[in-house]
Amino acid sequence: MKKATNETIKKNKNILYTGFGDKGTTTLFNCDQQRISKSSNIIEALGTLDELNAYLGIVKVNSLSEKIKLQLGNKNILLGSIISEIQQVIFILQAEVGGSKITVGKKELKRIETIINEIGNILPPIKTFTISGGSILSAELDYSRTLARKAERSLVSVSEGGVRVIGIYSISYMNRLSSLLFAMSRYSNYVLSIPETHPQYNKK
Repeated sequence: MKKATNETIKKNKNILYTGFGDKGTTTLFNCDQQRISKSSNIIEALGTLDELNAYLGIVKVNSLSEKIKLQLGNKNILLGSIISEIQQVIFILQAEVGGSKITVGKKELKRIETIINEIGNILPPIKTFTISGGSILSAELDYSRTLARKAERSLVSVSEGGVRVIGIYSISYMNRLSSLLFAMSRYSNYVLSIPETHPQYNKK
């Protein structure tokens, strides 16, 4: 069966499937083609990072249509451009989890910390939980925050499992990313003049 599949690939280099993973296994970068289960924590981490990155693509398109900008130093930067930067870093994280030696550095971490601080200087202080919603863009950013937390948990699981050495800045970046996405969610509603709503806990 494997031989037939290899022959099929040779005949059609543009094929979108191989059939090699039909039994629930896959291969990783730089692993001598050793197959591992698709239920492993490494594959789960790669999947959650992929899920986050794909959804950020939706958020990016919608944020660009809103043309919301943030003042960073002497530049006005579109939120969509910031999301593009994040997507590039997520690919670095995926490569690291997959076995590459590349990793997220201090520069990438400081970049999103700077953006968080700039947004924090603009927004009113938050005193309680906020209810997701307001604008579509804000709701999408808030949902991407939850996906970032999910990906962070998966990354920590890989690190604690000892199967990969995950760089300290990589884990810190994922921890800070959810804070950035939440800040951008609040900022979007702020720029669009949409007030925040808060849970009432059934108060009369």
